[in-house]
Amino acid sequence: MNARSMSISRELPRSIEELLRRSPVLFTAAVVHLALLFLLLGLASLDERLVLGVNAWIKPAKFAASIAIYLLTINWLIGDVALPPRGRRAVVWGTVAMVSFEMVAISMQAARGVASHFNQSSPFDGAVFALMGIAILANTALAAYLAHRFWTTRPPLPAPYLWGIRLGLAVFLLACAEGAFMSTQSAHSVGVADGGPGLPIVNWSTRGGDLRAAHFFGMHGLQAIPLVGYWLSARAPGSGSAPRTKRAARWVIAAGIVYGAVALGLFLMALAGRPLIRM
Repeated sequence: MNARSMSISRELPRSIEELLRRSPVLFTAAVVHLALLFLLLGLASLDERLVLGVNAWIKPAKFAASIAIYLLTINWLIGDVALPPRGRRAVVWGTVAMVSFEMVAISMQAARGVASHFNQSSPFDGAVFALMGIAILANTALAAYLAHRFWTTRPPLPAPYLWGIRLGLAVFLLACAEGAFMSTQSAHSVGVADGGPGLPIVNWSTRGGDLRAAHFFGMHGLQAIPLVGYWLSARAPGSGSAPRTKRAARWVIAAGIVYGAVALGLFLMALAGRPLIRM
């Protein structure tokens, strides 16, 4: 075992221990969704039914992975900012409840062999989609509350890392707004029907615009931008007034702006009916 592998083997248990310390509820929910991911992939190998041209279980599997990452992210961030007890309980339990409801709804519709999103084919399917929208809106409100706390308080964090969190949350919320726009269109494709030829794994349209690309990229700004801030903080030790730290903070702000601009560009590209990659 080389030095890098030994370092990872030491740091991973410490990270898990820290996540459990920050919020055992969020961490447990994330582990459950990771386990669900493997279960859903197993179902995909056994059930050949298609929904919009893709195996019925692939969509819930992708959501299980994305939700697990989201829960771990909130799990970490909640330990970096002071929250009043009621606010903390609302973020922890509200987040778990809302994303778990969405996961149950998507999996249920997959089991029925029908689409979960934009499905108005029956009163029941329309009600499921409407309730999913309410859950997503509630979860977005909780994320906005967390963003408000990071922007209006001064947590004792290195400036580059703090700016990474602030901008990551801001881009994430913009991606949530883009998701709401998709819902008003009752489709994720522009210029073509949903369910046509798409890129491997993500299935983003290769014939027309696909709003999911911008949504995906923006949502994961919540992980990417804070990681840039964390990395630059480690490379620029010192107090917040130190020149290297201030310079690193400016780099993080620039990275956040560029990341948000790319997400916006992907959104405008999709609105114009242009695929990310035409095939």
